[in-house]
Amino acid sequence: MTTGDARIIICPACTTANRVPADKLVAKGKCGKCGSALFTGAPLTLTTANFDAHAARSDIPLLIDFWASWCGPCRQMAPAFTAAAQQLEPQVRLGKLDTEAERAIASRYSIQSIPTLALIHKGREVARQAGAMPTGAIVAWTRRAIGG
Repeated sequence: MTTGDARIIICPACTTANRVPADKLVAKGKCGKCGSALFTGAPLTLTTANFDAHAARSDIPLLIDFWASWCGPCRQMAPAFTAAAQQLEPQVRLGKLDTEAERAIASRYSIQSIPTLALIHKGREVARQAGAMPTGAIVAWTRRAIGG
């Protein structure tokens, strides 16, 4: 990728596609439509309304934490996943999907156990890991999966 290349980044607030020069990704730009920050250093909440925009239309991979509120290991891993967002953005977008609220999406990805991390790029699953992990393991696993 050359410095002049641009990436499509989906706004976490309004799901508008923003064209961002690759060399400006670290500048933490704002959405051209709503003015919200394109990267917040925290996972976004994935729903039926915003899932496909982030999973299929964005040029950066989406790391999904499939979880449920009743799951102890899921609740235990939540702070580690949030901390991983601060280290992985803007190369990767992190999102949390509540498997109880979004059963159709969980079913589409055949989620059998939680927590499960799935890395999606351009609508295609590229890696999956089941079980709770600490921040360092989440970051290392993700970087290996994206080849970085």
